[in-house]
Amino acid sequence: MFVVAIFGPTGVGKTAVAVALAERLRAEGEDPAAISADALQLYRGLEVLTGVPSNAERARLEHRLLGILPVTGAASAGAFARRAHEEIDALLARGRRPIVVGGTGLYLRAALTELDFRPPVPPEVRERRRRQLAEHGAPVLHEELARRAPATAAAVRATDPQRVVRALELLDAGHEPPPGAAMSRLWTAALRRPTLLAGLTLERDALAARIEARVDAMVRAGAQEEVRAADAAGASPGARQALGFDALLRGDVDAMKAQTRRYAKRQLTWMRKLPDVTTIDVTGRKPAEVAHELHAKLRASEA
Repeated sequence: MFVVAIFGPTGVGKTAVAVALAERLRAEGEDPAAISADALQLYRGLEVLTGVPSNAERARLEHRLLGILPVTGAASAGAFARRAHEEIDALLARGRRPIVVGGTGLYLRAALTELDFRPPVPPEVRERRRRQLAEHGAPVLHEELARRAPATAAAVRATDPQRVVRALELLDAGHEPPPGAAMSRLWTAALRRPTLLAGLTLERDALAARIEARVDAMVRAGAQEEVRAADAAGASPGARQALGFDALLRGDVDAMKAQTRRYAKRQLTWMRKLPDVTTIDVTGRKPAEVAHELHAKLRASEA
């Protein structure tokens, strides 16, 4: 039985397609379940901001690995990988199909492959670097990384706080961070389980319009109040990386929209570099129609 991985830029409609696919599979006697591979949906208390599937969507398709961390907690790709592997393997052992749904590249990769994680670093090192990130921002820390490990810095964007901080933590703990090639290597040939990789795309203007509407809907649903509550509770640096967290604290909805558009563009660029991905254009199509195409490709892969 193949795992199905559905990914693509924020706002493209991954959850709706996953739900529609699950309904087609149930009509054939299967009992699928979704596993979230979104780094920010791990946090409780940021459900609106991070676009966690609605109660109605979760009633139509069981979702796992949502809200498993407090907003003050720290997520790590290593810990997530272990949980995701356990969930995937347990579902398959029971004859249930896992549908991995996510827009965070590292966490999608963590769910589907055996990553080469470096040793853990002391908690005090991690905490110090998290404080520096919150105080100074990723670009300042990236300058330090460029001085200490130029090859690694060249492969990591200054706007990627997770990877910048992780590389510095490894250096502080006396470990060599992955070289540039390893930091950016493609991974689709090293999947743990047979997997259909489905990358959803959307015409640029349509995606921009969908992002605009999505952010407006989040604000109406209470995203600004959500981030204020999380801030007051002492949200961790990891939780604060949620798209729009700082912008909404400032009351700047337009900044959140611009940030989300830039992030979606990076997601598309990353996805287009991956080999062995089934790309599906969802422009002008309903989720059920996309799911029909995805279902056909799944059956062809398993034939």
